[in-house]
Amino acid sequence: MSVSDSPAQLDSAGRLRHLLTLDGLPRSTLVDLLDRAQACLDDDAPNARLAGTAICTLFFEPSTRTRLSFQRAAQRLGADVLGFDASTSSTTKGETALDTFRNIEAMGVRGFVVRHSADGAVAALAAAAAPGVALLNAGDGRSAHPTQGLLDMLTLRQAKGADFSGLRVAIVGDVRHSRVARSDLQALRTLGAGEIRVCGPAALLPDGDVLAGCTVGHDLDAALEGVDAVMMLRLQRERMDEGLVASLDDYHRDYGLDARRLRRAAPDAVVLHPGPMNRGVEITDEVADGPQSLILRQVRNGVAVRMAVLDALLG
Repeated sequence: MSVSDSPAQLDSAGRLRHLLTLDGLPRSTLVDLLDRAQACLDDDAPNARLAGTAICTLFFEPSTRTRLSFQRAAQRLGADVLGFDASTSSTTKGETALDTFRNIEAMGVRGFVVRHSADGAVAALAAAAAPGVALLNAGDGRSAHPTQGLLDMLTLRQAKGADFSGLRVAIVGDVRHSRVARSDLQALRTLGAGEIRVCGPAALLPDGDVLAGCTVGHDLDAALEGVDAVMMLRLQRERMDEGLVASLDDYHRDYGLDARRLRRAAPDAVVLHPGPMNRGVEITDEVADGPQSLILRQVRNGVAVRMAVLDALLG
């Protein structure tokens, strides 16, 4: 299912019905969600805005940060949280994702946080949802990971200010297979980032209009020159089996971020990574744990962003 075929994310009044992608969302909607998330951080006390609301984390793929932070966010809003584990569910007996969804929906669940390996899978479930039921895309195929994009933008905004027009951002690594990269690129464009540089091996960069408006290159040293933020992506190790990467050592030599390379960026540049990290492959310990790293702040911001989105959809 393409974005154009997806069910509408906004109702006639401009309110969120689902969050499936950041592609095409108005700038005002993105800014409102970021403002809501910052307010959740500033007011750290739990509340009961979603008391009595049932939310299911419907994950057909493994997850640590996204699943747990959505559960934490829902708990902090007072919701009833149902966890779903595909490995112990009836999907192992042949039940389809749609039948699984409909059965859980019939139990009175109003919110679904869905991760799936297939592009468009979450949009397909949203198209089948009953009125008043909201779906949140927690990552589908290589298409989108909208809350990761939002938390990355919140982290950048905290570090660099709300005006992105002068911001120079480098996104490095396996963009071709990264749903995170797609959501980050969509958000950066919508928020008016001054310059977006994309760097990686030719075999790991996408075709088509994914990189529209970006400066694309294969030389990491050049891509890092003077940037304000570096967004590293996980090297998905299965790409070695596909012959897209010669070896981990070669990848680290050409595209690994270490302290020496980071000095090419602006002195106050920040480093982000969506996790999980392959330490010593795309990023070294000294950078991941160094003073310019905002990686754990991203994780903290993830809870606030997911609180904001759940509240916007179900509050």
